Amino acid sequence: MWDIFRIFALVYSSRCIIFFKHIFHFKYIFTMNNIVITINRQCGSGGGEMARLLGKKLGMKVYNRELLEDIAKQFDMTIEHMEEVKAQRVNWWSDFCRFYQQFGAAGHKVSAKPDVTPLSLYYAEARALRELAEKESCIIVGRAGFHIFRDNSDAIHLFIRADRQSRIARVAAQLDLDLDEAEKTMDRIDKGRDNFVKNVTDSSRYDLRNYDFVFNITGMDLDKVAEFLAKNIRLKMER
Repeated sequence: MWDIFRIFALVYSSRCIIFFKHIFHFKYIFTMNNIVITINRQCGSGGGEMARLLGKKLGMKVYNRELLEDIAKQFDMTIEHMEEVKAQRVNWWSDFCRFYQQFGAAGHKVSAKPDVTPLSLYYAEARALRELAEKESCIIVGRAGFHIFRDNSDAIHLFIRADRQSRIARVAAQLDLDLDEAEKTMDRIDKGRDNFVKNVTDSSRYDLRNYDFVFNITGMDLDKVAEFLAKNIRLKMER
């Protein structure tokens, strides 16, 4: 019984350590003047295309899944497995079970390889993104970028959304699926993104306070929206 109580105490102390590390580690003082544009989006909204258009207009590199290749090698995982881990919903019980698997009932470590969690992947992505932002202005799609760069005065945070039917149609066209399968795929991807943001930021990606601009681009000309954003971002860059 004492061992069980000790494990609970260790689990919660470890969670407290992660919590405070999460706070202090990301209260990061940015010294560069590079512009960082983060784009969060609903699946099928056209956020990825918006990022590419902005990148061309502003002469900035766009980072999305490409960033994950090096990180996947660090964790000896495929990109697909990484995305599955990030999409998991995490709670205190899963943390406890994970901890118990790594440590025996007497508190002895039985696994030399630490378990990969959404938070550990977030830290790895955040470190890589901050290093990129120190070197150049860039556009970051997803990756909870709005949270990583929340204290950066040179960051601009966007959220792109669209109505449900147009998103389903876009996913169906992009992935060559029928509408029913496209809807299921869209909901699964959005749910995974919701879980990841909730796990690592303790907030919702639909919280408008996280963003500088929110666009419902249903029926809008993406190039004109991108030009509007590019014009305002250039003004910020010239300050």
